[in-house]
Amino acid sequence: MNLNKIVVGSEEWCNLPHLNIPAIKARIDSGARTSALHAVNITPFTKNGEAWVSFDVHPLQDDGRTTINCEAPVLGKRRVKSSSGVSETRFVIESALAVADEAWTIEITLTNRDSMGYRMLLGRQAMAGRIVVDPEASFLLGEMTSQMLDGFYNAHVSRPTGLKIGLLASDPSLYSNKRIMEAGQERGHEMEFLNIKDCYIKLDGRNPEMHYRGGRILNDFDAIIPRIRPSATFYGCALTRHFEAMGVYTLNSARAITQSRDKLYSLQLLINNGLTIPTTGFANSPLDTNELIRMVGGAPLIVKLLEGTQGKGVVLAETKKAAESLINAFKSLRANILVQEFVKEAGGKDIRCFVVNGKVVASIMRTAAPGEFRANIHMGGVASLTKITQEERRMAILASKTLHLKVAGVDIIRGKNGPMLLEVNSSPGLQGIEGASNKDIAGIMIEAVEKELKFKRC
Repeated sequence: MNLNKIVVGSEEWCNLPHLNIPAIKARIDSGARTSALHAVNITPFTKNGEAWVSFDVHPLQDDGRTTINCEAPVLGKRRVKSSSGVSETRFVIESALAVADEAWTIEITLTNRDSMGYRMLLGRQAMAGRIVVDPEASFLLGEMTSQMLDGFYNAHVSRPTGLKIGLLASDPSLYSNKRIMEAGQERGHEMEFLNIKDCYIKLDGRNPEMHYRGGRILNDFDAIIPRIRPSATFYGCALTRHFEAMGVYTLNSARAITQSRDKLYSLQLLINNGLTIPTTGFANSPLDTNELIRMVGGAPLIVKLLEGTQGKGVVLAETKKAAESLINAFKSLRANILVQEFVKEAGGKDIRCFVVNGKVVASIMRTAAPGEFRANIHMGGVASLTKITQEERRMAILASKTLHLKVAGVDIIRGKNGPMLLEVNSSPGLQGIEGASNKDIAGIMIEAVEKELKFKRC
């Protein structure tokens, strides 16, 4: 037994000298086997006939402006399932780890850790024989002051030289919102998070204004990226519409978001454009319950709340009696519902196509958790990269164009007679699609804004 092991707490500042990262806060986790490093813009290349990978690291949490450009030889690739259920293939590299005046080589996987509380995870493989953990302690090896971090990273901070872009949303801590902020900062834009609840409007035919908490007037934005949660659709779209009236470019328009959030209306628009959907019924009166069940092919069937999202408000009725009870219960609450054919051959899987500016930039297969019929990673499902057919690509692009969405998550299932469209999401999440595809989807969204405003980065 080595009595000279380094004692660390549950979180420590680490140094990765081979990667030119002098200070990065790491979660010390003996429950995890491998170590992981926050990395974006991961790009493989060949150097002297060998496999290498280049990547960018934002070593400080919630800071997309401080960027270290790195490259390293590739040791291999490893399939990893994250704590959020996303299955991804990660590049594995080696780097020196320096702590407490000692240094040794460790293996590190590269992944986007924006949804995590730390930019680095130190697993037990890297600690074996050298480190013991006191889980009740923190920073036993010393803290970093802001002055120390400034000294390390000041030369690596990108100064805003581009557009001023506002992210109109409700929760700055969400993975998708953090990634968009980070991607904009990386590209030299001034990014600001605008909380929907803190915005208010001045209606004036000659001088319309958008105000923010404390009385500040928001009159200097080049673009707004709206990411509006369903519960805030009415107010969020009113704000988006007002920005449009002020001449500010919005990545998705208020009209497009409103259409996509009305599940019935959006399905009507989609089928009118020739897109195939599962047979769906809608009625107002409980007297029509049996006819609704019959028209979608009987049980099992799906009952959907019109206002639901991310699989919430979606219920599987496995028998006719259960369907009758469920439909009548919803109607007694005056809830608007759709009754939809259950496509058994889909096998609890669906395809999420991420569309930006009329192009499918990534697609993943989502598989439902055991015992669950909804293929949703928020409910324990697993996401993995998949190849879509030309017909599925055509459907995804046509669906987003039909609803006038420049950014859309289009959900498709594979039935016995071909692909069918489930729904179109105007604020699609980035975590599953970025994790499974290893693509910088947030960056592609920022580039869509740049293209529309004819902005060219130096």
